[in-house]
Amino acid sequence: MELLALLSSGIGQTLGITFGALALGAVLAVPLAALRRSELPVASTAAKILIEGIRGIPPIVWLLLIYFALGETDLKLTTFQASVIGLGIVSTAYIAEIYRSGLEAIPSGQFEAADALGMPFGAKFFRVITPQAATVVIPPLATFAIGLLKDSALASVIGAQDITFRAFQEAQANLNGLTVFMWAALLYILLSIPIAALARYTGSRLTRKVAA
Repeated sequence: MELLALLSSGIGQTLGITFGALALGAVLAVPLAALRRSELPVASTAAKILIEGIRGIPPIVWLLLIYFALGETDLKLTTFQASVIGLGIVSTAYIAEIYRSGLEAIPSGQFEAADALGMPFGAKFFRVITPQAATVVIPPLATFAIGLLKDSALASVIGAQDITFRAFQEAQANLNGLTVFMWAALLYILLSIPIAALARYTGSRLTRKVAA
C-alpha cells in the first residue's frame, strides 16, 4: 500500500497538467478554428500551416523547448507551468481541428435559417450552432483528453512530479520497475474511465436535447 500511496501522490500533478493543457487548448483553439474556416484564403492557409506545424512536432519536443528555452530568459517557469503550456500548444492544434469538423458537420441551412430569423450572433452561436456542434465535438474531444492524460507522462522528463515521475523514482530506488509501472498503468486506466463515462453521458444528453 505504501507503493500505491507514493504513486497516488502524483495524481494531482497528472490531472493538473492534463486539464490545464486541455483548458488552454480549448480556449486558444476557438480563434484558430475560426481562422481555419475563414473565407479569406490567406487566413485559412496560415491557420492550416500553423496547425500542421504544431502537430508535426512531437509533444516531448514542445515540453523541452518551452522549459529550457524560456529558462534561458528572465521568465522562469516551473515544471508544472512548462508542462501545461507545452501540452496546451499541442492541444490547441488538435482541438482546433475537432472544432472545425464539428462546425462543418452542421448543415448550412441551419446558419441560413438563423440569419433569416435575424438572430443576433450570440444567440445564433449559443442556441443554434453550439448544441449541434457539441454532439459531434464531444466524442473526439473526450478521446483526445484521454490521450492527453497519457501524454502528460512526458512531463516527467522535465521533472514534473506526476505519476510517472514518482514511479520512475521508486523503480530506481528499489529496482522493482515491473511492479511499479504496472501499478502506474492501472492508475492511468482508472483516471481515464471517468472521462470516457462523462463524455458518453454528456453526448447522449446533448443528442436528445438537439433531437427534441
